[in-house]
Formats: sequence, C-alpha cells, structure tokens
Amino acid sequence: MSTPFDPGLQPERTALAWRRTCLAVLAGSLVAARILPELFGAWSALLGIAGAVAAATLLAAVHRRYRSHHRRLHAHGDRVALADGRLIAALAILAASAGAVSVIAVALVAARP
Repeated sequence: MSTPFDPGLQPERTALAWRRTCLAVLAGSLVAARILPELFGAWSALLGIAGAVAAATLLAAVHRRYRSHHRRLHAHGDRVALADGRLIAALAILAASAGAVSVIAVALVAARP
C-alpha cells in the first residue's frame, strides 16, 4: 500500500479556492449585467454576460485541470510535471481588465452632472 502523495491536501484546497474565485466572478458578472444597463444603456449588459461566460468557462477548466492533476498525482506520486500557468495568467488578465473597466465606469458615472 502506498502512502498519500500529499498528506496536507493542498491540491484539494487549491481547487476549492479556484472554485470560490470563479463563483465570485460569476456573481459579480451577473450583478454587473443587472446594474450596468441602467447606467450606460443596454449594450453594457454584454460586459456582465461576457464575464459570466468567462467565469463558467474558467470553472469548467479548473475542474478539468484538478481532475487531470489528481489522476497524475495518484498514479505517479509527487514527482509529476504539472501543466504551465496559462489558466492563471488568463484569469489575472481578465481580472485586471475588469478592474480597469470598473474604474472607468465609476469615473464616468461620477462625472455626470
């Protein structure tokens, strides 16, 4: 019988953290889709919808990534080359872009008479 590859359960905690992040982005996007059209017109709901689609896509990717890593770690132990950080980079770029759009939106609303 082999010993566990990670007695601290870090992969599980990381997967849960990613899921919480995706769900928070999804919730924020749905709120934006509801609120932005009142401030900027119907076209701005596309930002919220795009965020919701991105969050759902990321949630699926995170789930697939966790399953893949989990299988490899159980099969080969802790000496496994894991995938690169493209998913993390994509989320960081998405979050930075959403933040920039939010700052611009707040500035535009504040500048209204």
